[in-house]
Amino acid sequence: MPQPGTAEQPLRVAIVGSGPAGFFVAQRLLNQKDVVVEVDMYDRLPTPFGLVRFGVAPDHQEIKAVIRTFEKTAANPRFRFFGNVDVSAHVTLDDLRTCYHQICFTTGAQTDRRMNIPGEDLLGSHAATEFVAWYNGHPEYCDRTFDLSAERVAVIGVGNVAVDVARVLARSEEELAGTDIADHALEALRESRVKEVVMLGRRGPAQAAFTNAEVRELGELAGADIEVRPEEVELDPLSRAAVEKEDDRTLHKKLEILDGFARQTPAGKPRRLAIRFLVSPVELVGDASGRVKALKIARNQLVLGNDGDLRAKSTDHIEEMPVGLVFRSVGYHGIPIPGLPFDQKGGVVPNSHGRVIDSGSGQPMRGLYVSGWIKRGPTGVIGTNKPDGFETADAMLQDRASGALLAPATPSADAALNMVVAKQPRVVSYADWRKLDEIEVKQGRPAGRPRVKLTNVEEMLRALGR
Repeated sequence: MPQPGTAEQPLRVAIVGSGPAGFFVAQRLLNQKDVVVEVDMYDRLPTPFGLVRFGVAPDHQEIKAVIRTFEKTAANPRFRFFGNVDVSAHVTLDDLRTCYHQICFTTGAQTDRRMNIPGEDLLGSHAATEFVAWYNGHPEYCDRTFDLSAERVAVIGVGNVAVDVARVLARSEEELAGTDIADHALEALRESRVKEVVMLGRRGPAQAAFTNAEVRELGELAGADIEVRPEEVELDPLSRAAVEKEDDRTLHKKLEILDGFARQTPAGKPRRLAIRFLVSPVELVGDASGRVKALKIARNQLVLGNDGDLRAKSTDHIEEMPVGLVFRSVGYHGIPIPGLPFDQKGGVVPNSHGRVIDSGSGQPMRGLYVSGWIKRGPTGVIGTNKPDGFETADAMLQDRASGALLAPATPSADAALNMVVAKQPRVVSYADWRKLDEIEVKQGRPAGRPRVKLTNVEEMLRALGR
């Protein structure tokens, strides 16, 4: 019997998750010339594009241009989008097995890593991703509240997400008003009393995870002066030796930017954005009502680990910094997917080149795949998902050629649609999403904004006449 992949018998693929990782897998599969593939993409929200819509900062519209690439993939007649369908609550893995030869999960790293220090759960202490999802209009986070009456805010971490949070807090109303920031966030930030934002990095400037473009932008804010302590950007001997050994031009530029900030004279802008290095939070201090009032931080020194990496080691020098709001951005962690093995420590699904590996046998689980952060962990930027997704798609095509596929009882587009509608009648198609997109763009036009986002699932469904 011939392998699926012909016009008469297409290779039927389900992709769970509609972010960059999912779309790059779909792009690779649908662009094959000698294999006919049909892709159904599932997302628990009515809107596609995942972290491009809900993770990229609203003042970074140029990064969202990657959506145009995804739209080309979605325009393929062999692509379908099943939005507002939760794979676990509405549709199970066993349901998918009845309709597809292959199933790929691209569900990301959905939770934040914890700091595991006293006071971490005090009122006013939040995961940075909650704030990001809130200001980007994620339906599951729109009802969150953040005490923006605090004059000093600490952002723990110096990765790009931490930079986004700090930058949005330090932006002026005028700078945010022309973006696609959620209306509820724009209104709250308009009333913000935040005067100082302090980013805290546990290692030195040479180890900071933010990109040069991200950090450079912090020095160009209309309403905030940048502050970096000269003694904290001066390289310790171990970092200096590592920098000289690597001879990395990008890293040298980053250090040059930070050194320039340290030499800069404040211009008297209404807000201040400070970047601290070689400090770690050791305790959040609360007031009588259980709300954050201060942050204790330890001065660090860098030591060489057994693996050759430079690690931060706390000293006895403790500083207490008054703060009224804390955002934690110290890393992310995947969550288990029902029916798949899970590496709790790494926060990923065990895999080899995207093929899910059974924890007991150590062998690939037929027809099951992962891509993106749930595959490799929370590393890289949006573009990193392209080679990662292509690797997974290539493994899927290799397995198709060798016959290592699932054996669905009803491998047809109609059967999958009937299954979905029976489980979730309020499924949202890609054509439906295009209508929502038009509504958002139209709403933003009078104010000169890219769009005004619909941020409530019921609101979206009503707009579609459901």
